[in-house]
Amino acid sequence: MSNGLAVITPLDPPHQAGANWNPHIGEEAQELVARKLGHESQDTRNAVLSSAVSILSKSVDPQAEVGSETGLVVGYVQSGKTLSFTTVMALARDNGFQLVIVVAGTSKLLLKQSTDRLRNDLQIDKIEGLLKWKLFTELADNETNRRHIQQTLGEWSDPDVAQSERATVLITVMKQHTWLRKLVGLLRHLDLTGVPTLIIDDEADQASLNTLVRQQRQSTTYQRLLGLRDAIPHHTFLQYTATPQAPLLVNIIDTLSPSFVEVLEPGSGYVGGQAFFAGNMPLVRVIAPEDISTDDNPLADPSEPLREALRVFLLGVAAGLVEGRNARNLQRSMLVHPSQRTDSHAEYWRWIGDMFDDWQRVLELPDGDADKQDLLEEFRLDYNGLADTVDGMPPFDDLARRLPRAFRNTKIEQVNARSGKTPEIDWSQSYGWILVGGQSMDRGFTVEGLTVTYMPRGPGMGNADTVQQRGRFFGYKQRYLGYCRIYLEQDALNAFEDYVAHEEDMRRQLQEVQRSGKSLSAWKRAFVLSPDLQACRRNVIDYDYVRGNYSDQWFYPAIAEAPLEVLEANRATTAQFLAGIALEVEPALANREPAQRHKVCRGLSLAQVVSDLIVPFRVTGAADSRNLVGAMLQLSKALEENGDERCTVFQVSPEFARSRAMDANGRINELFQGATRLASGGYSYPGDAAFRDDDTVTIQLHTLQLRRNDTIEIENVPVIAIWISRRLELDWVSQHQQAQDD
Repeated sequence: MSNGLAVITPLDPPHQAGANWNPHIGEEAQELVARKLGHESQDTRNAVLSSAVSILSKSVDPQAEVGSETGLVVGYVQSGKTLSFTTVMALARDNGFQLVIVVAGTSKLLLKQSTDRLRNDLQIDKIEGLLKWKLFTELADNETNRRHIQQTLGEWSDPDVAQSERATVLITVMKQHTWLRKLVGLLRHLDLTGVPTLIIDDEADQASLNTLVRQQRQSTTYQRLLGLRDAIPHHTFLQYTATPQAPLLVNIIDTLSPSFVEVLEPGSGYVGGQAFFAGNMPLVRVIAPEDISTDDNPLADPSEPLREALRVFLLGVAAGLVEGRNARNLQRSMLVHPSQRTDSHAEYWRWIGDMFDDWQRVLELPDGDADKQDLLEEFRLDYNGLADTVDGMPPFDDLARRLPRAFRNTKIEQVNARSGKTPEIDWSQSYGWILVGGQSMDRGFTVEGLTVTYMPRGPGMGNADTVQQRGRFFGYKQRYLGYCRIYLEQDALNAFEDYVAHEEDMRRQLQEVQRSGKSLSAWKRAFVLSPDLQACRRNVIDYDYVRGNYSDQWFYPAIAEAPLEVLEANRATTAQFLAGIALEVEPALANREPAQRHKVCRGLSLAQVVSDLIVPFRVTGAADSRNLVGAMLQLSKALEENGDERCTVFQVSPEFARSRAMDANGRINELFQGATRLASGGYSYPGDAAFRDDDTVTIQLHTLQLRRNDTIEIENVPVIAIWISRRLELDWVSQHQQAQDD
């Protein structure tokens, strides 16, 4: 090919973990990537294509007659998810997919933004040569649409028509029940037998999921998406999102629960949470409570942090004008995100407009004027702060001369639905933009060239996915990162800091699932999460998740009774493990009675014990399962910090069979034998729980006889207990799903 892009041959099946078939990288996908990433390295372009191959290989084979798959594709906020699914769409066309449906946006503005981007990226409106795509945006169920779509699909079954001459039907639809109902009605009047179809659900954690699951009902949009899938016998449903908490936590037997996952890697130049919220955070400023206008603290005038943020932004605009507008310096934007109340938006919009007018007037005064000198001195102080993070920043005097032009080249806009719809931003109208708004600028809204964010609001309900979606300041901005500043209320800053750790932990676990090729339904739902955050809104979750943090605490299961196959597996696991370690009687217990003569082995590799004993050990209670997975998460994080972490193992009472009573549900009254007091007030036996090395992970292995109504019903029941010290504390959430029970 003349564009210089190396042809990638499909990866061999052994390297495509979980693949159903092997996609071929054809002309459509390669030309798309060459157009979009022509300025990037060949490795970057090839990585995008390889990722698309990996995703599509897990879809239903286009040669199959029927079938369905659901996949989850996870990227960072504003990291290139649209390019990924557009590449997957192009690759699908190369491999004979006849129909592609993109469910895009919950507003007309976001739908238009997505549709326009697809028009441009896929060159749909290019009329020279063959039409490769036929775009349908008007979804009325009428004879014209039915005939046009059916005839287009008919080309794919005509052996005399070359594949390059067959057009792929592309439908874009708003994620709203009325729009989806129209589309489902249209599709049900088509013959889609043997029509390989790709469905893209953009921002899949928003609006798609069943918000009435706890009421044993189906929300309307969810219902329509199920109808959409039912109308297409052969399809793959791809859920794209940067915040996958909700799709991961829905019931795994739900139709929209994904069976496979692909974790996208950002391209070069991407700036995410770690760049802003790690270390000493030189790009972040805290807005004090007294500087935030609220009902209890009304402000008559703009606060100093807002004034500073505006000065910093205008200096960035002036610097961009000095450096010259080019392909790498197309826009400079400031985002003011006070709250979801439009009256608050109007207040900030008025303040910013008043400051604009006043500062412009002052800058037009003679150079010796005291007001002008004072204003320029304020700009100079902020310039010094920017110079700490910007390499090669133009001299202040050069920027000061261009400040009047920076004002003239900046437009202030309210972005909300106060008039019934959110205004569309025509970025070509101005170099600098100041956008004031709320929820309309959260999810899916692209802010070009964003450098300064002013967010005088808390984290709201504290849902982790919502917090992250407000991170419009993430994106491909490495080339101007030094000009970026984020002004946040303290609780919001804490939430973003906490989210970064949560996000990286979740991505790491999902990458492990991806590499293994196993079904996502087998993944134990547990990840790091601050106690100040909720994973997502609970109304879409059938099974609750629990929070935990073992800190100088024991984990042990409350339910010891289990099916025979589980008992036999645990017996084999513990027997094999004990045979491989050198146990000896704890010296202090050598002369005790058999029931209190425990054996111990110290200095064992925690990694080996986790692998050989803890991971294969099975518990049956839902709460026990959630807590064990949480404990294992803490241990895995400890091993990430120190792969040579040591532990201690006690075999409790190996010479004497202890018995425990259990209730009708298999719950035992107490695992640990308690302390034995002396008449003098001390203890002759400190109790089982005391046998631990306080600063070291300690595992106790018990073997019980379980009795009910004073009758032994089950013998030789292994039970595991794990001590985790405060040194290894970690906040987590964990969810157990009944469909994962063995």
